[in-house]
Amino acid sequence: MLLAVTTGLVILGVLGSLGGQDSTAPPPATKAKAKAVTDSGRLPGVGEPARDGKFEFTVTRLQPGVGHIGGAYGQDAQGQFYLVHMTVKNIGDRARTFDGADQKLIDRNGSKYSADTAAAIHLDGSDSFLQQINPGNAVDGIVVFDVPKNADPVRIELHDSLFSGGTTVDLTRRR
Repeated sequence: MLLAVTTGLVILGVLGSLGGQDSTAPPPATKAKAKAVTDSGRLPGVGEPARDGKFEFTVTRLQPGVGHIGGAYGQDAQGQFYLVHMTVKNIGDRARTFDGADQKLIDRNGSKYSADTAAAIHLDGSDSFLQQINPGNAVDGIVVFDVPKNADPVRIELHDSLFSGGTTVDLTRRR
């Protein structure tokens, strides 16, 4: 008898969770790769805006070959710091948090590098660690990557959040 009651409760719980779904709710987000392209059908380059989610990114400057960040109490690069200067604008209708850790740098061989947020904290004006941006506002930030000395970055994958599809900017092309 106890087994029948337990089984019945489990079945009711499963049916209740299935029946309780709102059919008008949007489907769950997928991590589809959203590539931004310009009107000419190519990836945006340095100086051109690219959108992902509620952020519009514009890579403004590239700074390779930095060996140390932050003065006497800063941090040395394992290889070289590659600094990507960018403007991040909130194009949504509520505050959003920009995090440099969500961005990926890609070299000519296809290797993907994560941002070095610990090094970015030592960099004055980095504004890339959990930076709150209100609607319509923009922040000039610097995302720091520690890459091998012989790395040749050619693209950056920019995300408005950890789970967004992202957009890609061609770092070999300048506006």
